[in-house]
Amino acid sequence: MNPERIDLSGRVALVTGSSRGIGRAIALAIGRAGADVAVNCHTRAGQAEEVVTALRAMGRRAIVVAADVSARDAVEEMVVRIGRELGPIDILVNNAGSAKVRGLDDLDEAEFDRAIAVNLKSAFLCTQAVLPAMRALRRGRIINISSAAARGSGVVGVHYNAAKAGLEGLTRGYAARLAADGITVNAVAPGPIATDMAGQLMQTDVFRRVPVGRLGAPEEVARAVLMVIDNPYITGQTIGVNGGVLFG
Repeated sequence: MNPERIDLSGRVALVTGSSRGIGRAIALAIGRAGADVAVNCHTRAGQAEEVVTALRAMGRRAIVVAADVSARDAVEEMVVRIGRELGPIDILVNNAGSAKVRGLDDLDEAEFDRAIAVNLKSAFLCTQAVLPAMRALRRGRIINISSAAARGSGVVGVHYNAAKAGLEGLTRGYAARLAADGITVNAVAPGPIATDMAGQLMQTDVFRRVPVGRLGAPEEVARAVLMVIDNPYITGQTIGVNGGVLFG
């Protein structure tokens, strides 16, 4: 796939948690392909503004939408604002996530609940909020950013394993029910990626066990997202971007 050949002109995308890391790379890649982009953040508005500045330099319409995507009212207000300022959303990337490393004896109920809310519930809320517009358009692309931890042991903790495994189940459930509406739903599951979390990863031996011999780049995850946006015959799938850490 050549990302330069993907044309998303006239499309409107919302990328949650896109002020930095993987989300930032996805927002910029979608913008380069021609779409207008809403850059969501919770607290890092300054970094989100930098992403918007870069998108506008490409000639795209772009706005920052600060919202806690684990809260229904905030999500609904965000989607209404995007519709008013950019137009109906027909590409949704559920990237927002939380990944605090916790051992079995350190994990408490509050942290478990937060992991489910930020990594899983947020995808449900954002998907429900964009569906009316996508159904009216008879087209849509929803991409959920999962993790190799959904199918492997991971290094973050069982709260993260559970949240990301649930996200892949959510992906398949929506995909089966929305295909007839022209909406595809897929997951992209990164393995060890060189983001802010890399500091935590470097304290483990994870990067030494990656068959390709290095951490992945956020841009490599973004390319996988573009691939599933571009292909209307892929739905209900999880695309691994993990350097060979997991197969299948």
